[in-house]
Amino acid sequence: MNRRIRDKNSIYLDSWSLFKIMADFVKGYDDLEDVGAAVTVFGSARLKEETLCYQQAQEVGKKLADSGYSVITGGSFGIMEAANRGAKESSHAESIGLNIDLPHEQEGNHYLDRELKFDYFFVRKVMLVRYSLAYVIMPGGFGTMDELFEVLTLIQTKKSSPGAVILVGKDYWSKLFEFMETTMLEYGTINKKDLELISIVDDTDEVVKIVDNSLNAQLEAIKEMGLEDSNYGNMLKETQNNRCC
Repeated sequence: MNRRIRDKNSIYLDSWSLFKIMADFVKGYDDLEDVGAAVTVFGSARLKEETLCYQQAQEVGKKLADSGYSVITGGSFGIMEAANRGAKESSHAESIGLNIDLPHEQEGNHYLDRELKFDYFFVRKVMLVRYSLAYVIMPGGFGTMDELFEVLTLIQTKKSSPGAVILVGKDYWSKLFEFMETTMLEYGTINKKDLELISIVDDTDEVVKIVDNSLNAQLEAIKEMGLEDSNYGNMLKETQNNRCC
């Protein structure tokens, strides 16, 4: 009898969780459908304002926004704050933070034009990828590594559009890339084509050039699918036209 009661309660709680998960997704899709051309910046929350990485991220955010690309981050501090801060300095695009509701309130950084809060980490992660045409990966820890390899896996398996993956900071990323192009290739766990998904740069102007190329590739893919006159296609074309002027 007690077992049956527990089973019924478990089913009830599982069903209720499904509704909460769906609500989280619906909120994200509804609130972000008008974002247009956007770039997600990942990186450590631990890096402070005085570090070169923070300053580079701020510069990247400013240059991307000046070029018409909205900047999306996890909405927290460190690199995320820096990228949002740079974007906020520009009047040409939005600074967006996708934060998470935690028992002890996680306050977003103070440089956001738009902030969304999610109940579930995995929903938030989907939204960080879903609305971006390129991904800038600044130095970070396990969380940043998780986001990097998730993005690479989605693009590799064609579950996501082929957006640019840009690692900023050759000193930080070179040994990881060396591991990929030696050990991983030697074991056959990846191939050379997979490595072509990744760009490693130091120059923030190079970041914008790669994002521009990714925008053009996205528009070509949308055109091939017959969706160039969709709302998203029109927003990307508007950004492209402004970049050409």
